[in-house]
Amino acid sequence: MLFGVMNSEDKDEEGNSFADSPVIQALRNLKLAYGSDLLLCVDICLCGYTSYGHCGIVKEDGTLDLLRSQHQLAQMSVKFAEAGADVICPSDMMDGRIYYIKELLLEHKLFTPILSYSSKFHSCFYGPFRDAAHSAPSFGDRGGYQLPPNARELAIRAAKRDIAEGADFVMVKPGMPYLDIIRDLKNEVRVPIACYQVSGEYAMIYFAAQAGAIDLKKSVMESMNGFLRAGCQIIITYFAPQILEWIN
Repeated sequence: MLFGVMNSEDKDEEGNSFADSPVIQALRNLKLAYGSDLLLCVDICLCGYTSYGHCGIVKEDGTLDLLRSQHQLAQMSVKFAEAGADVICPSDMMDGRIYYIKELLLEHKLFTPILSYSSKFHSCFYGPFRDAAHSAPSFGDRGGYQLPPNARELAIRAAKRDIAEGADFVMVKPGMPYLDIIRDLKNEVRVPIACYQVSGEYAMIYFAAQAGAIDLKKSVMESMNGFLRAGCQIIITYFAPQILEWIN
């Protein structure tokens, strides 16, 4: 999973710097080095490219410009798919963006599958990633477009909407606090379900193990089993390198 991190001076109010994202060269280099042996997924969001760090384009009155955001995200998806992305992963939570992304991909004869961050909650567990990627919003927060933590039915409806618009997979994010949502989706939809064990979840387990409170390997593998039991077929986790060592 590749994320773009830009210098502050390269960002603007519409996120146009995605056209010069290091993700593009990384995709080309990785595809050349590994071919089809490595699945290249790319994050699609404007937060790393806009000067104010929001996931869509914000108008002067502080509200989201949904249509411009949808079109910009679709352009980004095409750019990254042309560079070699195997899976397009919109994480922005702009309503209706899957439709526009799918339509523009097909218009360019690109049949790249879409893994939608369909059920992404407004969570404090994203903190360490935002610090590392310098993508925190400079004003307000993302509660206006990410899901409220108690929004169970809305999470299901959002996933069904994205599937109807063309998503090939759906995701629940964060993972561990929302295992019930994963199970709800498993019971409701007929596409593969992913979950994202986010940076805050990683940090909790890692620092608890560092302090001697829990065993790292056992706690990580227990969390993986929890995701699988809930119904996930795809798990995104920063523990992937350690897990590969342990299972080998």
